[in-house]
Amino acid sequence: MPSDTTSALHFDAVILGAGAAGLFCAAQAGQRGLKVLLIDHAEKVAEKIRISGGGRCNFTNRDLDVRAPHKHYVGQNPQFCRSALSRYTPQDFIALMERHGIPYEEKHKGQLFATTSAEDIIRMLLAECADGDVTRWQPCRVEKVVHAAAVADAESDAEGTGSYQIHTDRGLVHAPRLVLATGGLSIPKIGATDFGYRLALQFQLPLIERRAGLVPLTFDGAAWQPYAQLAGLALPVEISTGSKKERMAFLEDLLFTHRGLSGPAVLQISSYWKDGAPLHINLLPGVDVAQLLASAKLQSRKLVVNELAQHMPTRLAEAWVAQHPELQRPINEASDKALAKLADQITRWEITPTGSEGYKKAEVTLGGIDTKALSQQTMECKAQPGLYAIGEVVDITGWLGGYNFQWAWASAAACAEAMAQSAGMAAD
Repeated sequence: MPSDTTSALHFDAVILGAGAAGLFCAAQAGQRGLKVLLIDHAEKVAEKIRISGGGRCNFTNRDLDVRAPHKHYVGQNPQFCRSALSRYTPQDFIALMERHGIPYEEKHKGQLFATTSAEDIIRMLLAECADGDVTRWQPCRVEKVVHAAAVADAESDAEGTGSYQIHTDRGLVHAPRLVLATGGLSIPKIGATDFGYRLALQFQLPLIERRAGLVPLTFDGAAWQPYAQLAGLALPVEISTGSKKERMAFLEDLLFTHRGLSGPAVLQISSYWKDGAPLHINLLPGVDVAQLLASAKLQSRKLVVNELAQHMPTRLAEAWVAQHPELQRPINEASDKALAKLADQITRWEITPTGSEGYKKAEVTLGGIDTKALSQQTMECKAQPGLYAIGEVVDITGWLGGYNFQWAWASAAACAEAMAQSAGMAAD
């Protein structure tokens, strides 16, 4: 590997990470006139795009309220993402899809998916990079990154911020601008690493504690035993965690698994759940279960389980009634007290997870580079000129449903615009 500066290649910007944010930032920056190098250690680009949404990529959400990002984003300061999201909106990315002739459809609550395959979106992003004459190195290992202090020589950029020296297994690269688009820790089998966080620490950027987000939750012990045989069963529920001002609730589908609970309801609530806190689940939202059972007692001689099974999956009804010997009889013979207790438990099921499935099953990583260290307009590090951070590596995490991809597009666009301006390029 060459180490002398005479053999180094020079770019206006180097972007580390060829995921959603990195690809889009490279394309946008290249099309604005910057000479861009995009580096990734993996052989394939955008694996998270490729596998998301069942292979069809939930690329954005129509319901995003850019004026109130705290409604759909989690972090120490979710308002941080307001500037970028308001300047590059879901409609902007939809327009890009339409320009490339990629069909899409809305499935649920504003969630937009490619009609055919996520590969269409990846091809679109690569085509956008090609339009910007972006150079891509893959696979390429970054061995170290050094920031040379600003000096009045040929290596120093026009703004006097100094030069980033990126040592790779393909050679030495110099650039006045370096973008961390390295993603999070989620799904290591597709290449996720902590590289971006290590670089952040190297440049003394504060980090918010990381943990798995949008992840199935696990249970064990006696509390879970009655439900251990329900794997594969799904139903709509209301799920919540926290209390008072910290309470968060979702109305979504719940899925029982071999190890615990999953489905959109649990993935959403997992980003708000704190270790040791209980979940509260209403298994029949919108139904007055107490009144339903009381009326059935007056009119029916069916078994309690059979009455209950008319309103929820039979296996779930059996699991609940099996815990109450006094209810294993015709409903007209059950006591009012026992029926009221059953109704209360079904609508206010309280159960405490023992953990989660971790990064191997998590869709995102909560935490990351503290937004206090970044400019919300440019995504540039305040104390480290020329260093930018975008996408999942930043402490901004969206809800399930396309919000994380929209953050990737918006933060990438804000970064590209800022880099072009800093280089004196004309805005689009």
